[in-house]
Amino acid sequence: MTQADYYLLHILNTKFYNGLDGKGGVVKNCHLFEHAQKWKEEGKIRHLGFSFHDSPEVLDQILTEHPEVEFVQIIINYFDWESYFIASRRCYEVIRRHGKKVVIMEPVKGGVLAQIPEAAEKKLRATQPELSPAVWALRFAGSMEDVTAVLSGMSTLEQVQDNVRNMKDFQPLGGDDMNMLLQMAKEQKATGPEGTGDFAEYEALTYHGISVAAILDTYNSAMVQPNPLFSGEMNYLANKLLANGVTDIKQEFPKETVLFHGKDITAQVEEAWDFLVEHAFVM
Repeated sequence: MTQADYYLLHILNTKFYNGLDGKGGVVKNCHLFEHAQKWKEEGKIRHLGFSFHDSPEVLDQILTEHPEVEFVQIIINYFDWESYFIASRRCYEVIRRHGKKVVIMEPVKGGVLAQIPEAAEKKLRATQPELSPAVWALRFAGSMEDVTAVLSGMSTLEQVQDNVRNMKDFQPLGGDDMNMLLQMAKEQKATGPEGTGDFAEYEALTYHGISVAAILDTYNSAMVQPNPLFSGEMNYLANKLLANGVTDIKQEFPKETVLFHGKDITAQVEEAWDFLVEHAFVM
């Protein structure tokens, strides 16, 4: 009998789990967890889990309603660790609070963290010259507790050899090195159109029910990447809107004015919003 060691339901989010109307998506209506659990009881599955792309709140809901889940696959990298939409840290904390294992995807963020700004790479080389930027990113992800696997895309034989060599004799990063990488992410984001990597001062503001801090942070993060359109961050906006009852992200939204300490920043927010909406797709 064939047995899958790790079987996961793919891309769980608000749409697939709760549905467009909030009454249940394909996961609930087709009883996918129940089918998978039955296969596990029949010996066809050894470990049951799911991959996830949404908010910590939705993740907590799923794990609360399905305690049979053993692992969750999420995005974890030092660039997205404190992001508002991908929310690597907060999702990771939800998984650990439920006592589940973690499978990490996008530790090098689709290659973005393999080709970092020159100043950032010099800082890494000065610390440990033998480590490539990609390996630093892998070590950040692998240093988390309760991690079962770190998934990394590789394009060349040299990349395969580099990754295998460094993960085979893995040495977790210390607190100082972890903080150095997080600070580097802030500095890289500060080179974006918003001119900062810290959007906490905007957290009290909303635009069409969405945090202005999240909108600006997501747009800014996309624009500092080599190919902003390759960035997956904007797709999280659709999940946020869906959670607020908006099923068509491409609809025409009414005009809203955004004031920040008396200053009109509507144009700034609209530029970010329009980019995210234009390039988002609902999976």
